[in-house]
Amino acid sequence: MPNQEDFFKKVVSHAKEYGFIFPSSEIYDGLAAVYDYGQLGTELKNNIKQYWWRAMVQYHENIVGIDSAIFMHPRIWKASGHVDAFNDPLIDNRDSKKRYRADVLIEDHIAKIEDKINKECDKAHKRFGEAFDRQQFVSTNARVLEHQRQIDEIHSRYSELMNAGDLAGLKQLILDLGIVCPVSGTRNWTDVRQFNLMFSMKGGNIGDRSDDSDTLYLRPETAQGIFVNFLNVQKSGRMKIPFGIAQIGKAFRNEIVARQFIFRMREFEQMEMQFFVRPGTELEWFRHWKEERLRWHLALGIPAEKYRYHDHEKLAHYANAATDIEFEFPFGFKELEGIHSRTDFDLSRHSEFSGKKLQYFDSELGESYTPYVIETSIGVDRTFLAIFSHALRDEVLPDGSVRTLLSLPPVLAPYKAAVLPLVKKDGMPEKARQIIDTLKYDFMLQYDEKDAVGRRYRRQDAIGTPYCITVDSDTLTDDTVTVRDRDTMQQQRIPIQGLSDFLHQHIQPIHVE
Repeated sequence: MPNQEDFFKKVVSHAKEYGFIFPSSEIYDGLAAVYDYGQLGTELKNNIKQYWWRAMVQYHENIVGIDSAIFMHPRIWKASGHVDAFNDPLIDNRDSKKRYRADVLIEDHIAKIEDKINKECDKAHKRFGEAFDRQQFVSTNARVLEHQRQIDEIHSRYSELMNAGDLAGLKQLILDLGIVCPVSGTRNWTDVRQFNLMFSMKGGNIGDRSDDSDTLYLRPETAQGIFVNFLNVQKSGRMKIPFGIAQIGKAFRNEIVARQFIFRMREFEQMEMQFFVRPGTELEWFRHWKEERLRWHLALGIPAEKYRYHDHEKLAHYANAATDIEFEFPFGFKELEGIHSRTDFDLSRHSEFSGKKLQYFDSELGESYTPYVIETSIGVDRTFLAIFSHALRDEVLPDGSVRTLLSLPPVLAPYKAAVLPLVKKDGMPEKARQIIDTLKYDFMLQYDEKDAVGRRYRRQDAIGTPYCITVDSDTLTDDTVTVRDRDTMQQQRIPIQGLSDFLHQHIQPIHVE
């Protein structure tokens, strides 16, 4: 099995080769940390968004969706704290002239220690075989325990410094850990300083001269568009607490160190839901959504060990509970989704800055109050990368040959089936086209007649198509076709008139129990 770095390179190259993701502006030598979704990537991405929207909005009577504008009044970002505090700690190496995020340098150092633990586990696994118990090994092996002690110590110190905004302390931690510049190999670091991540631009007069009113921002998150529309949605929809507002949309962050393919980009897409609750019930709802969101991920069929919770010990000043759902990407466990109990901070701040009361009259209590908020926020692009990287693998077949397989959940696959005439003659292409014309209103399909049918099967395996429907000479006489399963490669004969029912049965929407 290739190491994780080689595998990640394969993920990136496979995504480009098969039309999932391209470097943006590639014919002009590209634009760093910006990517375009190709023809298959767009379909997969849209299917992920639909899967989230269905589970979050369609399956919940008390959650509705909106689509707020990317441009919003600049005072919104003052109220939310983004103008003053939406920063990353940056540090430069004087020898290489390269700039880095101080927190990323520290996280990478921790990841290297975690890699040492994984290597110890791999060696032990080879030594003990099926009898290997990873949990027991990591809790008893002296070297692993020492590595874990180092990680815990760094995490503790790092969290304290980040929450305190201690930039000098962050630099000292980098020096104490012996972290060197990846380019120059030296420790000749500058002081750490803060850098605001919002993209700003000059716009027209927006009717408020009390501040720098011609400055507009590309939104760094979609949540604020939900908060400022709280009353609009609540009143027009006659919503009763508890209820949620969901949104899928683009966000923008001026990342200085954007890397790891589509994991961290300057232009990305979020799926967020803000759930408004009665004060005093927020921690109960926080636990509910923490469990509900993990169930959503597991419903995709990805093994549970690929996910883990990371509960925040140090909280933002506006939160009273926070956790991340982390996924094991090819470069280690990283945040995939955040669930936060944000108290009444956002609505209260917007009430203060706008002069409008953002409150809810609770008829059961006979009083008005500012609701508390539980936030679930997940990156579309990160979800794409998690699903794509987990699905991609090379599989050795019984005859010794190797096929590249993208084993996507069928409901998310770009094409649900490929229709293949066995040969390009004898009326088979025409029959295949008739089948496509019958099914195309319900399913995304691909027609392919180029190359031998075996090579076409391999091509469909590589793009994740769950089923191949082959039209052969028997089809012309008995109206049956061969249906091949992507994952098992097993084939069965099905009447053409039964294809629609077959695909509906085997490509079901995913339900979160």
